[in-house]
Amino acid sequence: MKLTSVLKPSEVQRDWVLIDAEGKTFGRILTDVAAILRGKHKPSFTPNVDCGDYVVIINAEKAKFSGVKLQEKEYFTHSGYFGSTKSKKLDDMLENHTEKLYKLAVRGMLPKTTLGRAMLKKLKVYAGAEHPHTAQINKGA
Repeated sequence: MKLTSVLKPSEVQRDWVLIDAEGKTFGRILTDVAAILRGKHKPSFTPNVDCGDYVVIINAEKAKFSGVKLQEKEYFTHSGYFGSTKSKKLDDMLENHTEKLYKLAVRGMLPKTTLGRAMLKKLKVYAGAEHPHTAQINKGA
């Protein structure tokens, strides 16, 4: 009789994945990142355990966008008070708050629970090619 194996949090093996966003489409990068953070690429995937890997995205400013999204897409924030709705264009977010833009987009693809928040903490985004995680990434190679 074959039984389904269930992974325990103490048995999780985490790797570091480096993704270069230069010349790649923004949404395509993020769907791959969400699957890696969730752990769906592993044969030992367990939905109720954070079994995903760490993800480092470099050259985040150089991702491609299709159509006129850079000029027309807006992100809205609201504090809860009357008249406090604020909006920012996508090109402003990409230029000034690159890490926040990527985390906001990936957050929508992860579970809306404490498990999803723990997964999002394993995402590291850098606008340029330099990052401080070379020791972790080289260790696995």
